[in-house]
Amino acid sequence: MARILIGLALYQGGEHVAAQLDSIARQTHSDWRLVVSDDGSCDAGPEIVRAFAASRPAGQVQLIEGPKAGATRNFLSLIAQAQPDEFMAFADQDDVWHDDKLARAIGILNGDHGLGLYCARTTICDADLRPLTASRRFPGPFGFRNALIQAVTPGNTLLLPPATVALAQRAAPAAAAAGIESHDWWLYQLVTGAGFPIYRDDAEVLLYRQHGDNLKGRNDTLPAMRARLWQLFTGDYGAWLHENVAALSAVEEELTEENRALLRRFAEALTRHRSATALARLRLRRQTLPGTVAFYLAAMSGAFRRG
Repeated sequence: MARILIGLALYQGGEHVAAQLDSIARQTHSDWRLVVSDDGSCDAGPEIVRAFAASRPAGQVQLIEGPKAGATRNFLSLIAQAQPDEFMAFADQDDVWHDDKLARAIGILNGDHGLGLYCARTTICDADLRPLTASRRFPGPFGFRNALIQAVTPGNTLLLPPATVALAQRAAPAAAAAGIESHDWWLYQLVTGAGFPIYRDDAEVLLYRQHGDNLKGRNDTLPAMRARLWQLFTGDYGAWLHENVAALSAVEEELTEENRALLRRFAEALTRHRSATALARLRLRRQTLPGTVAFYLAAMSGAFRRG
């Protein structure tokens, strides 16, 4: 049976983490180990994890100290915990997994050994885990030209096979140094840039709890979609693009020759006064037509240039 490392980033998660831990314990794929990286919590979260660890076989659950530099850096630091030949999943502290989440993902990856990443949809719930709706379904295709400008691989559903875990371990220090916004977006870019196909499952594999302290939150409502499209025109999104370029450029030897060239052209286009024309030549696309149009309008407005 394949061994899976589960990396859980913890920070002030005492209110909900017990439910997540219980759902991990119920997984039908039983060959897993859990590393919880606590980023400086001062609530009951670490003690809940210690009690859970004491209830499990010795060594199956480990609590470590995080880098104390935010959730993304915490998740990036967890990648280093993987051992050779381990698969890797990422866990949010406030979700609840379906019992077959790991089994389903490992079955799909084992059925196609060329895949570099598995992700899926979620069931969006209220704070009490009452289902509200399914997360968005995207039509694809999913590849580097999409990954450069859009994140569509939810981190809480990811499973990486050993080959791309090793790839991520080699590349994570550069991502941390670049200050990337999102580990899941970066992984989508890195894996597709290296030439691996990904699998985006239409199944809903976990309960995604919405509450006042969500770092990202749902993106399926009209206000949320408008807000995310509007982000294209703010300086934040442009800064994220440049951070991602810096992270990938530092490890460009990991990318295919074609994608190295695409990354260089993308980086150059971001600095141009008339970047929209240069970007359009690269055939970059988001998952919806309105999203793609908004991206190029933002480029025309100069929103992606620095300085």
